[in-house]
Amino acid sequence: MSQTIEPQATPTVDVSLRRSSNRSLGLRGVGAVLVGVLLLLSFIRVITGADDLTSAGTLAAAIGLSVPIAMAGLGGLWSERSGVVNIGLEGMLVFGTFGAGWAGYQWGPWAGLFVGVAFGALGGLLHAVATVTFAVDQIVSGVAINILALGVTQYLASVLFDGVQGGGPTQSPPMTSMGSITIPGLSPFFLDVAANGWFFVSDVAAVLAALTTKLSYLTIIAVFLVVATYYVLWRTAFGLRLRSVGEAPHAAATLGVKVKRYKYIAVVMSGALAGFGGVFLAEVLSNIYREGQTAGRGYIGLAAMIFGNWRPGGMAAGAGLFGFTDALQLRGAEAVHALLAVAALALLLWALWILFRRRDLKKGGAALLFAVLFAWWYLATDELPPQATFVTPYVTTLVVLALATQRLRPPAADGIPYREGED
Repeated sequence: MSQTIEPQATPTVDVSLRRSSNRSLGLRGVGAVLVGVLLLLSFIRVITGADDLTSAGTLAAAIGLSVPIAMAGLGGLWSERSGVVNIGLEGMLVFGTFGAGWAGYQWGPWAGLFVGVAFGALGGLLHAVATVTFAVDQIVSGVAINILALGVTQYLASVLFDGVQGGGPTQSPPMTSMGSITIPGLSPFFLDVAANGWFFVSDVAAVLAALTTKLSYLTIIAVFLVVATYYVLWRTAFGLRLRSVGEAPHAAATLGVKVKRYKYIAVVMSGALAGFGGVFLAEVLSNIYREGQTAGRGYIGLAAMIFGNWRPGGMAAGAGLFGFTDALQLRGAEAVHALLAVAALALLLWALWILFRRRDLKKGGAALLFAVLFAWWYLATDELPPQATFVTPYVTTLVVLALATQRLRPPAADGIPYREGED
């Protein structure tokens, strides 16, 4: 007598983990948004005469200033996709800057890169031990790591750098340059076209000039890391398991996923990426480790991650926005003043879209009111005070977060401690 055995259904994780949100932009959508932003900036540049708004120098500085923010944001994305909030990114950036400064001046910039990344990963490991193994409150653990990083690096700098030629208790000796790439033929051509000041054409050329002139090796690696993160987390079985740990860890555990192992991997990777951002600060933007050089970029990286809705593309766009405003305040007050006109026109277009497409009179009217206020502010002043220029990147962070809150969708188990055997 034969017995028929029915095949068992294969357990699956919610397919929503495999698909992007319907609201997320594809490559064409991202390209259209970038072209639209460049058209807006080009128009404002022409009517205001603020050439630094889209100059090759400004855009090159924006790319460089965006990388540490993007790496901190990418680290936060890895951690929070596994369900662990990582407020300690600022401290891991600090560990990365110190590791790069200590190893870089002795053995060269590539040694500084590996040591800085390792120091950042060590900070991630501390956070993982505290939050995953001992279920310490994740915010408390992150704040403790930030404080620990400041104290440890200050002490070590006073011991290792004080008395060394070119060093001191708050900085390392200078390091040799990492090096950069300039594409012969293309770089001079794009710079010449950008210098003509043509509408949109010169602005596109300025973007291409920034990408082909003295582009750091670490910038290329950072772009690769953003793309690789998207592929690994959204196109592999490993990434599906890791994201399932951040969405429904107990359900993932019933499917055989080693929840704590994936959380450890994600949080250590988070620290390594933040350490990479610290290396970039020390080796590319400064050529030296200096106390306090992170300047809150770990927190801005978290803001970029939230702005990007916990996805690599949106996070990179947010980092680019914050880096751009930071670059403008370094270039001069005229370009920052022109941002008022940019804000006025952007809010006007947004108000018209809300009024005629969504037919929301309340939100559209509010956006229109703010557009009028920014336009009046621009027309009534010739320049902004130096204090306003300095805080522009931080104000931009707050404004962008305020505008982005209505569409956010964090991982369902983000910040919730995981304990085996509990529902």
